[in-house]
Amino acid sequence: MSKYKIIMTGGGSAGHVTPNLALIPKLKDMDFEVKYIGGKDGIEKDIISKEGIPFYEISTGKLRRYFDVKNFSDPFKVLKGVFQSISIMRKEKPDIVFSKGGFVSVPVVLGAYFNKIPVISHESDITPGLANKLITPYCTKLCVTFPESLKYIKSDKGVVTGTPIRKELFTGSREACLKITGFNGRRPILLIIGGSLGSQAINGIIRRNIDLLLKEYDIIHLCGKGNIDSSMNNKSGYRQMEYANEEMKHFIAGSDLIVSRAGANSIFEILALKKPNLLIPLSKKASRGDQVLNAHSFKNSGYSMVVEEENLTDYTFIEAVKSLYNNKNTYIKAMEKSKAKNGTDNIIKIIVENLKER
Repeated sequence: MSKYKIIMTGGGSAGHVTPNLALIPKLKDMDFEVKYIGGKDGIEKDIISKEGIPFYEISTGKLRRYFDVKNFSDPFKVLKGVFQSISIMRKEKPDIVFSKGGFVSVPVVLGAYFNKIPVISHESDITPGLANKLITPYCTKLCVTFPESLKYIKSDKGVVTGTPIRKELFTGSREACLKITGFNGRRPILLIIGGSLGSQAINGIIRRNIDLLLKEYDIIHLCGKGNIDSSMNNKSGYRQMEYANEEMKHFIAGSDLIVSRAGANSIFEILALKKPNLLIPLSKKASRGDQVLNAHSFKNSGYSMVVEEENLTDYTFIEAVKSLYNNKNTYIKAMEKSKAKNGTDNIIKIIVENLKER
């Protein structure tokens, strides 16, 4: 029988799930029994189930900052999820709950609060997301990645920990990357990361300029769920996938340049592995602007080139990739000087310090 029990949550996108994967091995080593609560149709179910972690499904609704007819029905789904979470907490009696955010976290954290179970939450981006804003009053501590985030947290619950990075990411190899992709290794490899849900803007610009890009690079294109373009499968030097899981460590290790959105989890993994990168943050028109802040923080530190989506054209993209490749060593040197640390140990420490008293 395990010494402690923890319930983890987070979902809606891979960025709200994969940091949990960095914590789970260490928690297990410390004799924690780990279980997970997520949405029925969220990406978290697939990711967590592959890890052999017991998974509870609950009802949940998306939290939106804009008008949508579902805004009238989703609160009832969230309410149902709260009652389901309360029931799960009473059954499992965890010592603590860890939340990585996303809309599924709201009913789970409330379920823990009503059962007087301590909750540790984590915010990856500079500004807290809507879910974390809503649940902060019910959390014991809110771990943050950027020191700048503390000014957005009204109480004294905020603590700077950094973001957890999966240890396995450091075990990738270029040789495995070449084997998976079938590339011969003679050209530099350009890795495109559009996020688990995909990016129409990035996918479009890659595909419009594919023949020009393939003159210089082999390309690994992670285009998001449902975004495969089968008409391009036969192009030499081009490999497209919806999403990479086990392969990701090899893709990053094998890549010479990375083009990515600017979610905090992704960019800190890129920083940890010191890969020259071009960030195209999600536009403020389509988000709360967190990725723009993340991207410019990295740009100001010399870690990244940035092209905002409003300025993204075929010309600006191609020129940015050229410039990135020509100046790649400058970015690598800046990243080598970074003081950013893997936040896994810091977060584990906060979890242990706040376990429910037995």
